[in-house]
Amino acid sequence: MWPLTVPPLPLLLLPLLCSGLAGQTLFQSPEEGWQLYTSAQAPDGKCICTAVIPAQSTCSRDGRSRELRQLMEKVQNVSQSMEVLELRTFRDLQYVRSMETLMRSLDARLRAADGSVSAKSFQELKDRMTELLPLSSVLEQYKADTRTIVRLREEVRNLSGSLAAIQEEMGAYGYEDLQQRVMALEARLHACAQKLGCGKLTGVSNPITVRAMGSRFGSWMTDTMAPSADSRVWYMDGYYKGRRVLEFRTLGDFIKGQNFIQHLLPQPWAGTGHVVYNGSLFYNKYQSNVVVKYHFRSRSVLVQRSLPGAGYNNTFPYSWGGFSDMDFMVDESGLWAVYTTNQNAGNIVVSRLDPHTLEVMRSWDTGYPKRSAGEAFMICGVLYVTNSHLAGAKVYFAYFTNTSSYEYTDVPFHNQYSHISMLDYNPRERALYTWNNGHQVLYNVTLFHVISTAGDP
Repeated sequence: MWPLTVPPLPLLLLPLLCSGLAGQTLFQSPEEGWQLYTSAQAPDGKCICTAVIPAQSTCSRDGRSRELRQLMEKVQNVSQSMEVLELRTFRDLQYVRSMETLMRSLDARLRAADGSVSAKSFQELKDRMTELLPLSSVLEQYKADTRTIVRLREEVRNLSGSLAAIQEEMGAYGYEDLQQRVMALEARLHACAQKLGCGKLTGVSNPITVRAMGSRFGSWMTDTMAPSADSRVWYMDGYYKGRRVLEFRTLGDFIKGQNFIQHLLPQPWAGTGHVVYNGSLFYNKYQSNVVVKYHFRSRSVLVQRSLPGAGYNNTFPYSWGGFSDMDFMVDESGLWAVYTTNQNAGNIVVSRLDPHTLEVMRSWDTGYPKRSAGEAFMICGVLYVTNSHLAGAKVYFAYFTNTSSYEYTDVPFHNQYSHISMLDYNPRERALYTWNNGHQVLYNVTLFHVISTAGDP
C-alpha cells in the first residue's frame, strides 16, 4: 500500500462511545473515505475503534474521474494523429507542387512536338514520366488521410458529446474546480490526522524495500519539515569520514538513481544518525562530540556546537558499533539528540535541542545501556529502543519524556536483511526509514491514541 510519491497514513486507534456498536463495522468499503472498525469494549464503557485514513486521492478512484482520464487520453491521441497528418500533408504538398512544375514542362514539350518526337526527346520524356511514378502513391495516401480525417471528426463529435454529458451530470462546477476542492478537503483531513496521530507505538508493518544501493552501513532520509510537494531524498553512504551527500529530486528519482546533485560537507561525519530538518542536515562531526548544522541551499555551516559530555569515536555506540555514539532524530515536537556520557554510566541520554542554536533545552537519563541497544527512534516525545540490530530484533524499551518514565515493550518487526545500521522515524510520512545491510527500507507504524470525548474529565 505504499505509493513512491505519497505514503499512506497509519492506523489510528480511537475510543468512541459504544452505543451498542461493539464488534460492528461502521464503514466497510476500502474504496470509501475513512474506514472505522469497532473492537472490544473497554471497562469505562468506551469502544476501542480503528480508523483507516486513506492517503490516495478519492478523485482517482471516482468512476467519472476514470472516464475523464480516458477521454483526455483519446483527445491526446486525436491531437497526435492530427499532428502526424499535418506533417505528412505538408511533406506531400511540397512534393505535389514540385511535380506540378514537372507536369507543366511535359505538357509544354508535348504541345511543341506537334506529333513528331525524336528518339532523344522521347527518352527525355520517358525519364520525366518515371519521375512522376511516385505521385500515384502520394495520391493514394491523400485518399487514406481523407478517410482518417472523417474518422477523427467522428471521434471528436463523440468526445464532445461525452464531455457535455459529464459536465451536465457534475453540475455547475468544472472538473478542475472539483478536483481542487477534493484536494483541499484531503489536505484538511491529512492535517487533522497529523494532529490526532500522536500516540503509543503498537505495531510496525512488514518492510518495504525501496532500493538496494551502497555499502553495508549508511543513512537516507527526507526532510521532516518540508511540505508534501517536496519529496527530495538525501543519501549518505558509509559511517565515518564521509563528506559526500547526494540529493535526489524525488523518491522516484532515488529509486532510478537519476536527477541528483552532490553536496560536499566541509567537515566529515561520524556514524549514521544524521537527520534533515527544515532544509538543514544535522550530523556528528568526525572524531568529536560536535553537532554540525549544514544548510543545503546556501551550502554552508550555519552553526556547530559541542554536546556537553557526549561520548564519541565509538566510546558509547549502539550494539553494531560504527561510530554511532550520537544519533539525531526529529519527531512531532522537534529536534532530539540521543547519546551517552560518562556521568550517565553508559546509559542513553535523550536531549531536546534548539534547532537554531543547537543548545540543549532539556535532558533525560533513560537508564537503558546504549551498548545493549540495536537502534532507537523518537515518536511523539517517546524514545523507542530496539534490543538488537540483527535478525529477531524488536522494539523492546520505551521512555516517555512527558512523564520521565519507561516501560518494556514487545513490538516485533521483520529485520529482512539482518543488519540495521540506521533507523529513524519521519513524522511527516509516519514511517520508519531504515538502512539494512545495503538496502533502503521503509516501515509503516501503527499508533494508539486516546481522544477525550464529550463529558470526559
